[in-house]
Amino acid sequence: MIPRVLVATAEMPDGGGEIRLLRHSTDFSIMLGRIELMNSRMSGSEEALATLTCARLAARPAPKLLIGGLGMGFTLRAALAQAGKGAALVVAELVPAVVAWARGPLAPLFGDSLADPRVTIVEDDVGAMIRSAHQDYDAILLDVDNGPDALTRKANDWLYAAKGLDAARSALRPGGILAIWSAYPDPRFAERLRRAGFAVEEVKTRARQGRGAHHIIWLATKPGRTRGTVQRVLR
Repeated sequence: MIPRVLVATAEMPDGGGEIRLLRHSTDFSIMLGRIELMNSRMSGSEEALATLTCARLAARPAPKLLIGGLGMGFTLRAALAQAGKGAALVVAELVPAVVAWARGPLAPLFGDSLADPRVTIVEDDVGAMIRSAHQDYDAILLDVDNGPDALTRKANDWLYAAKGLDAARSALRPGGILAIWSAYPDPRFAERLRRAGFAVEEVKTRARQGRGAHHIIWLATKPGRTRGTVQRVLR
């Protein structure tokens, strides 16, 4: 049996605890206590967060995307593959060590994505970046917690609360998309998105390229420029 090897550790801000980067053969995982936050074998729904969003921005020649959370780079790489040469992708990562891991032990997962001229990495709270923006982004992609009930960091609650959703709506350009990943469905949160003025799609997708647990992605569109008809997608 191949044991898991501790590669590195880092402290979450605001006393949120220690996260650990572990390797098992060629696979990596990031843990918070006994909770597995992400695993390199489970990329399907994180990639879908980007591909579903970019498909809805296809008519925009130079979209600007804000990605909340670098993680293992699955959402970033999928966005780079879909967004086109004129796109600009800003990635907000709160934990500097996660950026260091991306350039170090996790570099094989990231490939050349961090060197892509379309990418800017900002070591900051995505919530702060949303609060300071006004119609700056065509899309905001959030994968910073386990879902609307913040698990890894209490401050993430603001992102999913009414004030956070209002701030995200203000940060988006007309017709822009707020895309949110969740490990589970939450009808109350979907209704909260609607009350914040978004048109809402709920997409069910798999954790592992057609296999594994179902995850949820909400695609919340700000009213504005007319877009083509979009059908609900189930994966």
